[in-house]
Amino acid sequence: MAEPPLHEIRTLGDLGGDWIQAHCRIPDGVHAGEPLILNDEQAEFLWRFYQLRPRPVPGRVAASYRYRRGQLVRAQKWGKSPFAAGLTCLEGVGPTVYAGDAVGGETYACSDHFCGCGWVYEYEPGDPMAIPRATSTIQITALNESQAANIYDALRPMIELGPLVDAIPRVGADLIRLPNSGTIRTVTSKANTRLGQRITFALQDETGLWTERNGMTRTAATQRRGLAGMDGRGVEFTNAWNPAEASVAQQTFEATVEDILRDFRQPPRQWKFSNRRDRMRILRFNYANCPWVGADDIAAECEEIVLVDPAEAERFFGNRVVVGAGAWLPDTAWSSKKAPGADEWLPTPPHGTQICIGFDGSENNDWTAIRCETADGLQFTPRVGPYDSPTLWNPAEHGGFIPREAVHAAVDELFNRFDVGRMYCDPRDWYTEIGEWAALYGDKRVVEWSTSRTSQMYDEIRRFEADLRTSKISHDGCPITRLHMGNAKKAPKPGQKYLLMKASEHQKIDAAMASILAHTAAIDMKESGWASNDFAWI
Repeated sequence: MAEPPLHEIRTLGDLGGDWIQAHCRIPDGVHAGEPLILNDEQAEFLWRFYQLRPRPVPGRVAASYRYRRGQLVRAQKWGKSPFAAGLTCLEGVGPTVYAGDAVGGETYACSDHFCGCGWVYEYEPGDPMAIPRATSTIQITALNESQAANIYDALRPMIELGPLVDAIPRVGADLIRLPNSGTIRTVTSKANTRLGQRITFALQDETGLWTERNGMTRTAATQRRGLAGMDGRGVEFTNAWNPAEASVAQQTFEATVEDILRDFRQPPRQWKFSNRRDRMRILRFNYANCPWVGADDIAAECEEIVLVDPAEAERFFGNRVVVGAGAWLPDTAWSSKKAPGADEWLPTPPHGTQICIGFDGSENNDWTAIRCETADGLQFTPRVGPYDSPTLWNPAEHGGFIPREAVHAAVDELFNRFDVGRMYCDPRDWYTEIGEWAALYGDKRVVEWSTSRTSQMYDEIRRFEADLRTSKISHDGCPITRLHMGNAKKAPKPGQKYLLMKASEHQKIDAAMASILAHTAAIDMKESGWASNDFAWI
């Protein structure tokens, strides 16, 4: 779902931003003790994270906010730790609980809520109002103590150098006691005995390093359960991740649910980090809102790291998920073909549109994906069911197995909504279901098409590449498909041919395979006299 413009959303983020500026102080450096003023990117994240649902419920957090949790991905030295510390203060004693709409003349006065600094915020008629939580229990979580200290060590002087020192007088080395009987604590992989506690807010730092191997995947899941029991919310702060490691950050970014705010601002893909001039453009883009960072200083550090680990340098300072060498498509080959006006998941063509379908299925390891293509070469991920869910199923989100009933329902809806010419299906793990679909919708329309046949698949991969290059294919901007396209590598086969493979076990390519099948079906239909659709993609 596309994000609405900021001026159209109802949010408590403007109140929260003003509260942070009035109460939180810059923790260190030459400006230590001055008000923490959010830059434009930080303010926008705050506005969106505190965006209200159309019908918020006073006193209820989960029922009032659009997003259950958030993720902010930015380059090293961007200022994530001070921003995270300010957000922690806000969640600890600031106004974060919806309290109805203002009629006129109402105010938020600190004197009514723990703090005697005298700050007053005046509501306009119709503004959403807020109060602090009755009790805030917060965990700052990181892989190790030094990473947890990045935020906690910014949080302590942020409190002690400003008016919050009177409201929060008990600031310890590893525990902050709040005036509402709540606490702020640190949690790490080595000291996670507090996991399982019922918490109201979780600040998860550098989740790009949280993996199954170091136990932090379980930590993240446990904290989310603790948040659910307390009407709580959480935020991840991280650099770009290594896609070969299946980190918590990657899982969050690739999740198909819509109640996660994902803010990952990346520089244009045509700028090459390996090119020194482009690298400076990338750094200026990433740090445009960070006056405390000198791009020349970052560039010097990059020069040193690039010599040893160029992928790490691009992740840390380029703020890019680097898919590694040997990628099937160049960086911009897919992203540059996004249809005009299209955005993430937008929109599904109208009922009755002529389409072909590509299906790549799995049982419990890879994803199951359905992609479609119109007679005009427009590829899209349809949205189906009562919740307009994308036809992409990650077994990790469904108890470890693909929900076959949901896939059946999606196929049935597609055949009823659209004029389906052909559906090409990779039969692996889905022979029975494909046979059932062929019986229901016609064996001339539902066809087994194995992607493991080297000669046939190689020809279709090459045709897909050529048609993409000559703009015979456009697409809807589906973010999961973009990731899967980037994950695909060439797997050499005899006869100077190749198929597609995953760059690593965790880098899925199923949506890319479904896209190739959809295109193959569409080309075959066009050779049978398929006409173009008459509709505008807006």
